[in-house]
Amino acid sequence: MIEMDDISELQILPPIVPIEQSETEDAVLIADNLENVRIIVSVGLAIMLAFSLYWAITFVGDGGFSSVRPSNSALEIQESYSEMVQFNQVDLDGQGVSVCIVDSGIDLSHPDLSSLTLSGWSDFINQESEPYDDNGHGTSMAGILVADGWMEGIAPNVNLFIAKALDGANGQGSDEIVAQAIDWCIAQNVNIISLSLGGAPGILPFNPFSGRDSGDAANDAINQGIVVVAAAGNDGGPSDDGDVAHPSSEQLVISVGGVNTDGNHWSGSSVGDNNGNLFPIILPRQDPNKKPEIVAPAELVPVINNQNSWSLVDGTSASTVYVTGAIALLLEEHPELSSSGQGDSNSVVQIKQLIVNSVNPSEGQEGHDDNYGYGLLQIKDLIIAAGSV
Repeated sequence: MIEMDDISELQILPPIVPIEQSETEDAVLIADNLENVRIIVSVGLAIMLAFSLYWAITFVGDGGFSSVRPSNSALEIQESYSEMVQFNQVDLDGQGVSVCIVDSGIDLSHPDLSSLTLSGWSDFINQESEPYDDNGHGTSMAGILVADGWMEGIAPNVNLFIAKALDGANGQGSDEIVAQAIDWCIAQNVNIISLSLGGAPGILPFNPFSGRDSGDAANDAINQGIVVVAAAGNDGGPSDDGDVAHPSSEQLVISVGGVNTDGNHWSGSSVGDNNGNLFPIILPRQDPNKKPEIVAPAELVPVINNQNSWSLVDGTSASTVYVTGAIALLLEEHPELSSSGQGDSNSVVQIKQLIVNSVNPSEGQEGHDDNYGYGLLQIKDLIIAAGSV
């Protein structure tokens, strides 16, 4: 773990748990007496609803069952979100685009991943050579992108690379390990790096002894033309710490907030601080880099999990992958926008501007909103905006 000065709080969000447990636990745990440790944690699966409510099971004789599948209500939510972000208005699948997900791994045994062949895998926790997921978060996030079954991934034919950087026991990982995982993604010459994770903001960026962190690695990726998409965080409301999570707080990283099933701001989504702050040090931000940049589905999002089943989850982890998938479709349709890790940050800046030009602002919104970003993801409009440049 990286030792840091002047860090007094450790932001931790819970791993996947049944709703019976999550109802009795805080969504955010602030740990005391950890002044010199900084942890990157997953900022996603805060709630997993009980299977008895949201799975549909077809039973057969002798106590067995012939199939397990998502309930009709879960499939209806999936379709509703598909319509909300215009996914159902495009005929693209991410072919030819490479995406690297840094998370807790992937469970390839899930039936909705049966047609998936990974393009690359690296385990920075246990150094296992074969893909696995001992937490479930990574499998859920990968499913939003590439599932091809009951769940319909946003870009199921991307070339998918998985870097396991979060420990399965608690969904946590050190900033240093996450940085190493991002470096590995860069070495694969991917187009997009997806980070459904984040740590508490407020690191002193000018401390020469702070070491290399995930933000540095993300910026290295961006400087080679790789788009980095990261979760804004799940500490919205009374527990909000004042800014989006790190590394989504980095200037050219695309920070993704969340909306609920009605398309309104999801209350758990972290708010951005774009006016600047003395402590923790936050520099003022300018368009199109105000945080978060964009919002996407974050409430009751249907996902697969690592128990060959399906769930509904809350969190900006899910929102992040929606935007990752949208950019994959954009690059499939407009490959001239991609530098495949062989370019510079200009291509990333161009894509960020296309996002600003294509999103759907909330009613009455003018310019950037610290909760809603520049607006709601609109996949078809994003692709159209690129064609008009």
